Amino acid sequence: MRVAIIAITRNGARLGQVLLEGFPKGELFVTERFATGKAAAFSGGVRELVERLWLEYEGFVFIMATGIVVRTVAPLLRSKDTDPAVVAIDDAGRFAISLLSGHLGGANALARSCAALTGSVPVVTTATDANDLPSFDMLAKEHHWEIDDLGQVKYLNALLLEGEPIAVVDPSGAVQRYFGGRGEVIFHDRVDDALAAGAAGYVFVTDAVVPAERAGERILVLRPRRKFLGIGCNKGTSAAEIEAVVRENLEQLGISLRGVRCVATAAAKRSEPGLVEFAALARLPLVSFESAELNEVEIPSPPSEHALAAIGAKGVAEPAALLASCGGRIILRKVKSGNVTLAVAEALSNKDAQD
Repeated sequence: MRVAIIAITRNGARLGQVLLEGFPKGELFVTERFATGKAAAFSGGVRELVERLWLEYEGFVFIMATGIVVRTVAPLLRSKDTDPAVVAIDDAGRFAISLLSGHLGGANALARSCAALTGSVPVVTTATDANDLPSFDMLAKEHHWEIDDLGQVKYLNALLLEGEPIAVVDPSGAVQRYFGGRGEVIFHDRVDDALAAGAAGYVFVTDAVVPAERAGERILVLRPRRKFLGIGCNKGTSAAEIEAVVRENLEQLGISLRGVRCVATAAAKRSEPGLVEFAALARLPLVSFESAELNEVEIPSPPSEHALAAIGAKGVAEPAALLASCGGRIILRKVKSGNVTLAVAEALSNKDAQD
């Protein structure tokens, strides 16, 4: 985590130096009057500094009063799944307070790390942590799962706190291991069985499309993101055409786009405008492989004469998808539609995947 440590007093600067030693990716910003050592001096107000740094760091540690911190960051806040972690430490170093983005942003863990380095007391006020209970957003974060509707997390976590029954369907068994018997959580093998249980809330761990009639305000869907799109395309292919091919084929497979980890292609196509735009619109990383790498992969389809002539690779979609999945399996052999060639691979486990 890239952490910006900001101090405005002499003692704050001293504490900042201590924290800096414990954060390999940390940077310390101190007012000009107290800047020493590895600290970067800044002039002007804290608000101007933070506005400049806000999008560059994953975490902020403010060594100052919480009132200053709240007034500084409030205009910059957008959503709990994108805001950075914010921790406030008092000038005497007595308390390290997780102030913002405790779970998804990692502020709770950051506060504990700060406390361990400075000898302060970590202050964590998220309800599940305060009651020594797991939380569904931390479960998703630790397993790199996508959350379909972030608003549902608050409701399901509230049910945990209230001791209400929650029906879970999770073929991977990760939820059961994570909860370890805590909470009123009942596990089912099938969605129909879970829905028939009459629980207060439901959690489905799946990359499948959840039919509209089954989606509701009491259902949280977590996406393992174990699917990988291998895509080849002709020069000048539009993002709209690529998206149409992807959505049509995923729909036939019954797979949600939210269950996809990344888009994979040949190195020769990594700057193709339409492909780059599609990946950005789908909020998916775009990874690429050299032709020599693609040729080393055993694929189910015959070699492509077109790909061999164009880039010296026997194929693009299938080998790229397999390489991205770190040796997974093809669940959709290459399909050519117009200017687009698509294949889909699935990782054999949640860990066997490459971002």
